[in-house]
Amino acid sequence: MPDAFTTTVLNITTGSRETVADLTRDCEEFLARAAGGRDGLLNVFVPHATAGIAVLETGAGSDDDLLAALRTLLPADDRWQHRHGTPGHGRDHVLPALVPPHATLPVIAGRLELGTWQSVCLVDTNISKDNRQVRLSFLG
Repeated sequence: MPDAFTTTVLNITTGSRETVADLTRDCEEFLARAAGGRDGLLNVFVPHATAGIAVLETGAGSDDDLLAALRTLLPADDRWQHRHGTPGHGRDHVLPALVPPHATLPVIAGRLELGTWQSVCLVDTNISKDNRQVRLSFLG
C-alpha cells in the first residue's frame, strides 16, 4: 500500500505574460502514482508571493476573463506602495489575497473529483518571474 502522505513538486514555465496554466492533467498523473485507488485529499500549493491556485473552467474564455477581471481589480500602475520590479508589480503581491496560493480537493477512489467544467489552474500575473513551483500533496 502506498504511503498515506505523498508529495511532489512541479516546475511550471509561465513565460513573460500573465498566465492561467491548467494543472489538471499534472494533478491526475500525480494521483495515478500516489493515491493507489484510495480516497483522500489533494492539496495544491504554490510557494510564491505573487501567484495563486484557482479552480475554474478553461478553454471557453473563463481563463481570459479571470485575467481581465484581475487587471480591472488590480491595475498594473503606480498606485501600489510595493514598488520594486516591473511597473505595477505591487499588484502581484496582492493577488494571493484574491486567488489563494492553495486549494484542497477531494480524491475518490484515486481520482480527482472535479465538476464537469472545472480545472485546477496556476494563476500568475507576475511577468518578471517565468518559472514557478507547484507542490502537489496527497493525503489518504
